[in-house]
Amino acid sequence: MTTLGLVRVALGLVTAPLAASAADVILLAPMEIRASPQPLVPAAYRKTPLPPYPAAARAQRLEGLVVLSVRVGAHGRVVDVSVASSSGHAVLDQAAAGAVKNWTFAPAHRGARAVESVVEVPLKFALGRE
Repeated sequence: MTTLGLVRVALGLVTAPLAASAADVILLAPMEIRASPQPLVPAAYRKTPLPPYPAAARAQRLEGLVVLSVRVGAHGRVVDVSVASSSGHAVLDQAAAGAVKNWTFAPAHRGARAVESVVEVPLKFALGRE
């Protein structure tokens, strides 16, 4: 026997021929192997100047929480803004949306590639106890 043959025997790479008949062979369903997508790392705040409190809202002592749905492009700039949950006061909703349109974000990433994503941004308008 050659050196290669001895190595194969030592490593268990040589097997005895199987004497199974076709009736003894069980066919299994094929296994599907899928490439899983890389996890999405969400966008994060970068430059977020807050809106001034609207004078009309201050005069009427309006307060509230606005939740905005913000589509952030792969470049980190705001592509679109819509009100996901209103404060109940249009003046506050508009002030929040207007300010967020000028924000910048660290874009979401899937692996090393920057991707467009949607984030929800809550803004709370609250008056101090004047």
